[in-house]
Amino acid sequence: MSDADAKLLASKSPLRIGEGIRLTLHFSVVAVCVEKKDTTRRGKPAKCVIGDGNLLPGFENALRGMQAGDAAQIRLEAADAFGERRQENVQLIEKSRFPAMDLAPGLLVSFTGPGGELPGTVLKVLNNHVQVDFNHPLAGRAIVFDVSILKLEALPT
Repeated sequence: MSDADAKLLASKSPLRIGEGIRLTLHFSVVAVCVEKKDTTRRGKPAKCVIGDGNLLPGFENALRGMQAGDAAQIRLEAADAFGERRQENVQLIEKSRFPAMDLAPGLLVSFTGPGGELPGTVLKVLNNHVQVDFNHPLAGRAIVFDVSILKLEALPT
């Protein structure tokens, strides 16, 4: 859907983002002072439902009240985004728990924990241990969402 089409939809629809609204949007995420980005702009737009717990609460709150055709840049401080970095999330794990892996700093590894999958990033490979950071890669950083709201739909009640 083009931006012009989205604006035309906005002029015909009184819907605003709130509970029980499914939205279709393009977004880019930029960590402030970092080049790393996540984006839907080159691919299929993202679809999500407000209030289902899949969006960061700070991002969801900032979207409330927007309409199809709206665009914004939304800055979230670390505490409202992926949280502050926590040193206790950096752990030393015995190298024997990484069978047949070519370990190197920056490698993303995954463990199964009580709550499901737990991804971590290898920081250092030592003689008998591996230092793994289980913080989200964007923890401790402010991020900016560059969003364009393409479509809103009321979900059946």
